[in-house]
Amino acid sequence: MVLGWVALASQPLRAQPSPPAAGETETPSAPSAVQVNPGVRDDEIQERIADILAATEWFNATQVRVSDGVVFLEGRAETADFKKWAGDLARSTQDVVAVVNRLEVTQPSVLDFRPALDQLRKMGESAVRALPMLAFGLLILAVAWMVARMSASAARSSFTVRELNPLLRDVIARVVWLAIFLVGLYAVFQVAGLTTVALTVMGGTGLLGIILGIAFRDITENLLASIFLSVQNPFQTGDLIEIEGVTGLVQQLTIRATVLMTLDGNHVQIPNSTVYKSKIINFTSNPKRRQEFDVGIGYDDSIAHAQEVALKVLTEHPGVLNDPEAWVLVDKLGSATINLRVYFWIDGSVYSHLKVRSSVIRLVKRAYQTAGISLPDEAREMIFPDGVPVRMVSGEPTGRVDVDQPGPAGEAPGVETAAVATEGEGGLASEAEEIQQQARLSRTPEEGRNLLHTPDS
Repeated sequence: MVLGWVALASQPLRAQPSPPAAGETETPSAPSAVQVNPGVRDDEIQERIADILAATEWFNATQVRVSDGVVFLEGRAETADFKKWAGDLARSTQDVVAVVNRLEVTQPSVLDFRPALDQLRKMGESAVRALPMLAFGLLILAVAWMVARMSASAARSSFTVRELNPLLRDVIARVVWLAIFLVGLYAVFQVAGLTTVALTVMGGTGLLGIILGIAFRDITENLLASIFLSVQNPFQTGDLIEIEGVTGLVQQLTIRATVLMTLDGNHVQIPNSTVYKSKIINFTSNPKRRQEFDVGIGYDDSIAHAQEVALKVLTEHPGVLNDPEAWVLVDKLGSATINLRVYFWIDGSVYSHLKVRSSVIRLVKRAYQTAGISLPDEAREMIFPDGVPVRMVSGEPTGRVDVDQPGPAGEAPGVETAAVATEGEGGLASEAEEIQQQARLSRTPEEGRNLLHTPDS
């Protein structure tokens, strides 16, 4: 008997599993064989299995009974896996022919918070282990943010020295900032071992840009158009331009629209994408502007004389430029008149083209009337050079009526005044300053910084 116990105690325990760590629920594999001693008795098998089950601390009120090589297990196990493990253990023990596993699985109480506490404890331990990596990641992000700000400021200052457009400077500075910060964010994910997440973030940034570009296509077009317009400078603040049939003085260019003050005193907002793709007529870039009008003379009048008379009016008019020179050309032979077309130039920065044109037309009419050049209308007419005979009812002639009888002052009827500007024309000066004053006193409909150069800048 003593020799049997000595042999049992000296047997190696390679098949005995080590107890699990506190809180672990993983089920280890049962041993394939538990050696006791050749020819051992039932009580020795019983004692060996009981000792192993007690060492695991997985079971409560465990009772092991062996009869003729049949093992009976009774008690409570924490989980079904532990119950199965105990049965496999007994079945693998030497000289065991059968196992009757009567272990009951303990049902946890609904008020048992140990699993939740175990999970919280594990989360706390994971957070503590991640603190060094988190601190290092925040340090990388802080350095990336500072480097990005310094780089953006350096880029903005560099382009300021080069007198680059302010909007383009801001866009370039923001792109530089975003690029450096994304590199820092990528480095944080790489250090944390999240390479897949890093690649997803970098790829998602480009994909997000494409999605936003499609969703906000009009806004993107206006933004890009504002950049191109502010760089190319097709017009400046205060210029008189025409876009899509709208003529007005430029007030400002924002990232969304170009604001004009029309000659009627109305604010007009034109989207920058439309401005960039449209034909732009800038009347201020070259202040010299040509005007024209038609006048018809009678077939009995001399064309050369009529041209000289009109050209003299243009030469003596203060609002008409001598360089480029004015023209009086024959346009066509009409049904009742010879049509002349008068061309002349004005300085749009000083004079109003509408007022000067009105004054020139009036003075040319007066000069033709004074020179005896007829201005017939388009309808056919009969001319009676010697007057029209008139008879009374009695049949005796009373005299002739002269259709061209002079007026009281010795002038032909309907002759215009010789004044360069009448009260109705209100002077010949340009009204641009008055319109600009109205624009300054009125509410600006488009908020935002003006991206255009002003004449004083």
